[in-house]
Amino acid sequence: MRNSKVLADRFREVILNGTFIAYTNYKQELNNLSWEIAVKKVENLNTIADLAQHIHYYIAGVKQVFNGGSLDIKDQFSFDFPPITTQKEWADFLDKFWEDAEEFAFLTEQMSDEKLQESFVDEKYGTYLRNIDAMIEHAYYHLGQIVLIKKMLLS
Repeated sequence: MRNSKVLADRFREVILNGTFIAYTNYKQELNNLSWEIAVKKVENLNTIADLAQHIHYYIAGVKQVFNGGSLDIKDQFSFDFPPITTQKEWADFLDKFWEDAEEFAFLTEQMSDEKLQESFVDEKYGTYLRNIDAMIEHAYYHLGQIVLIKKMLLS
């Protein structure tokens, strides 16, 4: 199996449909969650909505590069989102999240092994491979937070 296919499958697993590593994924944790729970604060922790939007911010930004665009995302803005105030806004966000995640996975799958070894935008950011791996690891890190916050809110 090509490296790009393995990466795409690992990415899909954490976001869309897998259970091998964490026994869950973003879609499973978020799809049936009400917006009220998603935006509810637990002490000084980020909300579930904040964390989901944060991960989506990076997916959308890196996907833009995969599509030939510029790298416009900045860490300092990775938690700056308008508040979600209705179930429709939450559902619309989730639809966009799943759509962008699937496109990210599809674009990853199309990459050659040579492309995976190329510099991502600038040499200082490492290779495409490193950035895709980082996206997967970053997603698992915040998935763990989401699961814990959700347990705190629903118990």
